[in-house]
Amino acid sequence: MSIIKDVIIIGGGAAGFFAAINIAEQNPELSVALLERGKEGLQKVKISGGGRCNVTHAEFIPSELVHNYPRGEKELLGPFHKFMTGDTIAWFEERGVELKIEEDGRMFPASNSSQTIIDCFLYEAKKHNVEILYNHSVKSMDALESGFKIETSQGDFQSKKVMIATGSNPKIWKLIEGLGHTIINPVPSLFTFDIKDKRIKDIPGVVAKNANIKVVGTDLESQGPILVTHVGMSAPAILKLSAFGAVELAKMDYDFKIEINFINLDFESCLDELKVFKQEFAKKTVINLSHFDLPKRLWKQLVLASDIEDNKRWADLNKQQLEALANQLTSAVFQVTGKSTFKDEFVTAGGVDLKEVNFKTFESKRIPNLYFAGEVINVDAVTGGFNFQNAWTSAYIASTSIILQ
Repeated sequence: MSIIKDVIIIGGGAAGFFAAINIAEQNPELSVALLERGKEGLQKVKISGGGRCNVTHAEFIPSELVHNYPRGEKELLGPFHKFMTGDTIAWFEERGVELKIEEDGRMFPASNSSQTIIDCFLYEAKKHNVEILYNHSVKSMDALESGFKIETSQGDFQSKKVMIATGSNPKIWKLIEGLGHTIINPVPSLFTFDIKDKRIKDIPGVVAKNANIKVVGTDLESQGPILVTHVGMSAPAILKLSAFGAVELAKMDYDFKIEINFINLDFESCLDELKVFKQEFAKKTVINLSHFDLPKRLWKQLVLASDIEDNKRWADLNKQQLEALANQLTSAVFQVTGKSTFKDEFVTAGGVDLKEVNFKTFESKRIPNLYFAGEVINVDAVTGGFNFQNAWTSAYIASTSIILQ
């Protein structure tokens, strides 16, 4: 015998809880059940932002915010005019959670703990009688004339309306595909680059603050900080490139070359600067005096890679050495041999085809009364805070649509 609910939400993550709370709060007469396959929910919230939870990002103009979504940029413009960053801040503050903005625009709870967000969700869900059913793994879902029948590991359910907010879940995607939707095959997004190169082998932790990076042979390009890690490179410039290039880099099997301009000058301008240095610092050792605001350890490695001995003075540099150094500074090529997950956060590009979603309501265009929220659809962003904002926005609009229809 099936348990009957007005609304069933599949997925006990950020979007699922957000939507369930909104529905139960705005219409207490509706019975809402949230099905979570694990023994506890909100695990991605728990580990996000290094355990601090990067709730959103301090970008308050919809037309600017959408540029942070490699997939979904066009589709999210309308939704962000309905619910975006300022609304997210207000939603949490109204429930006692203060957010703070960091220098790079990321926003975290003032407590610096993701547990604050988790506690808020659990409290609000209990307060508004949301039934949270853990260890309920969905096995099948059928669309009926009167709604949906859902078979789980703990029993069967029936509901007039269903929201799927499971994130990147291949099993659920398979079920959605079985209902008639197109699923864009998922590939990793938001990852760091594995690079084995003697220029960076011994300098992990070094940051080039304002570099320009290109994937050789493509139109992929980004700008910003680059962090040298124990296995290669990370930081915003790399992560943005990995997000916007997710599909293309997957086709390359993560074996490609990148070209880095560490100083944001073209070759000729850089060479002119180096000639000035040769005059001004003639008696100084090249390797000991870094320029262009580059970290000393990185400068040293680029000098050595230019076949300039570590005791060479500026006055003794020949034309070939100056040109070689200019090349290293403005167009250093590195071979990428693989990828690594960014911290503990795993983001994918892929999911329900965006053409099959009504972005005014986040309802399926193919199956009435079926709604989506979060990364279950083919939307992803350049960092965690933007991914969360997509979760809040889609969950809010979908939950409001469920109540109104």
